[in-house]
Amino acid sequence: MTSEVMGERPRDAILHAMNATQSIGEHLRVWRQRRRLSQFELAGDAEISTRHLSFLETGKAQPSREMVLRLAEQLEVPLRERNAMLVAAGFAPKFQERALDHPSLKIARQAIDLVLAAHEPFPALAVDRHWTMVASNKAVAPLLGGVDAALLQPPVNVLRLSLHPKGLAPRIANLAEWRGHLLARLQHQVRATADATLSALLEELKRYPGHGASSGRTGSAQDYAGIVVPLELVTPTGTLAFFSTTTVFGTPVDVTLSELAVEAFFPADAATAEALRRG
Repeated sequence: MTSEVMGERPRDAILHAMNATQSIGEHLRVWRQRRRLSQFELAGDAEISTRHLSFLETGKAQPSREMVLRLAEQLEVPLRERNAMLVAAGFAPKFQERALDHPSLKIARQAIDLVLAAHEPFPALAVDRHWTMVASNKAVAPLLGGVDAALLQPPVNVLRLSLHPKGLAPRIANLAEWRGHLLARLQHQVRATADATLSALLEELKRYPGHGASSGRTGSAQDYAGIVVPLELVTPTGTLAFFSTTTVFGTPVDVTLSELAVEAFFPADAATAEALRRG
């Protein structure tokens, strides 16, 4: 198991401070436009008048704490940014952010460890909002043979590890397909969160080459009936094929937990399942 303290990084702290200088009206307008909602649509969802929402965005009226939280909920604003909105409106933050190894999160960490261990002999790992690996099960390490040691030094970014030319990329048989899947997923995350670190990561990953090894397969989309985008990894024992699922905490009220996800990989064919069970 690998882990790291999930404190706020210096760059994030600077961006957070910059966000805090925005007025609450600016926050509301930016998030509404990011969600591609008109004032009429958001006002209807929040059950307030369009006129009142307009006044909030222009600073002619100041929202209550409850109104800030109601609008943030309708806009699906991440908990971290909801705190910034509360501060901008003159209120104390509501959602705590604690390191994953904080005593108060012991039960949550145990739950993550149980999920990861129960998934063996198949690989699974937990990542934070920036795709930094915070935990993994025993099935992950054997798949990382040949990866440049620098990419495995904490903090390990799993997207960089996957697509970097000195990472897993040379061993991914369907790299173009897998790369397209990851970039689309990250692009969606950038649009949803407006996270500057994720945006920079996306631009970095786009610069990596997108052609991998040849596995001799005739086409993943046909092989898997177009149901999933597989990860086809060439190993000394043959090409292993996986599909992944994502698990998140339900209704979290802690910033750290709201940004955690467990990525579990399942065998996409019988040969892969058998190879992993043999170890």
